[in-house]
Amino acid sequence: MTRYSSLLVGVAILLTNVATLAQVDWPTKSVRIVVPNPPGGTTDIATRVVAEPLSKAFSQSFFVENRPGANGSIGATEVARSAPDGYTFLVGASGTLAINQFIFSKLSYNTEKDFAPVSLLIRVPLVVMVHPALGVKSIQELIDLARAKPKSISYGSPASASTGHLATELLKMRAGIDVVHIPYKGSAPMLQDLIAGQVQLAIDTLASAMPHIRSGKLVALAVTSSTPVAALPNVPTVASVIPGFEAEAWFAVMAPAGTPQSIIAKFSAEVDKIVHRPDVIDRFRQLGAEPVGGTPTELRTFIVNETIKWHEVVKATGAKVD
Repeated sequence: MTRYSSLLVGVAILLTNVATLAQVDWPTKSVRIVVPNPPGGTTDIATRVVAEPLSKAFSQSFFVENRPGANGSIGATEVARSAPDGYTFLVGASGTLAINQFIFSKLSYNTEKDFAPVSLLIRVPLVVMVHPALGVKSIQELIDLARAKPKSISYGSPASASTGHLATELLKMRAGIDVVHIPYKGSAPMLQDLIAGQVQLAIDTLASAMPHIRSGKLVALAVTSSTPVAALPNVPTVASVIPGFEAEAWFAVMAPAGTPQSIIAKFSAEVDKIVHRPDVIDRFRQLGAEPVGGTPTELRTFIVNETIKWHEVVKATGAKVD
């Protein structure tokens, strides 16, 4: 073996030892998971489902911190600027990680450059729902009413240019209807006003909407996935009336760019293990969510593809926040 080869072997061993040490040493204190949305929404619910088993698995507290505002941009920016030491992570949604860059004229973070993918938590079909007083019981009846009375129906969304907003704008475009947008700061306040009748229509995640649908406070008309979902077996798809219509929300764990790969790999593997536990799968599916998991590389590819798709929707609808 040459001196150069010996040096390379020595460097490889050193790097392996450093990576192993990092894996052994992390975490040695509490880990903060930033949710850039208010409590009670899907991002918050999904994060709390995995935070407790993470705390048990690593014998350290994984605590959720809500930092809402600007369609997730405030919390995302805070994480992007945090130290990449493995003690601050983000759970971002499709809006935060794929859509914001197209609907804000200025954004203080860049998904590709400022974050490192960890793992995809869940994918969540959206549900088209109305207040019972609107008097419609199917997606076709909603379309017929909206066509007959343009701008007479107001719809709420968790935020301007959120997945719910863009999905409704896509429905408007594809169905040829005109309904009035009322944006909110999160799913929870939007759903409160929908239940109260302040708005009549919304498209939001099953995870947020299911309790209110089950209680009868809201009427589910259709789901936005390409096939019906087990949580609402008698509710048809929007695609049954508008062929090809599909829109889903998703939620992913991200780290600040520069976080050691050994930490990301360890965290990703544990998240993947947790989301495939039978009790966690049951909990997510009760919420209408499908657990995913997977590797950082798989998440990176997924985000790239979703970014391309939602960019096309934004261009088609002209949705903007500023």
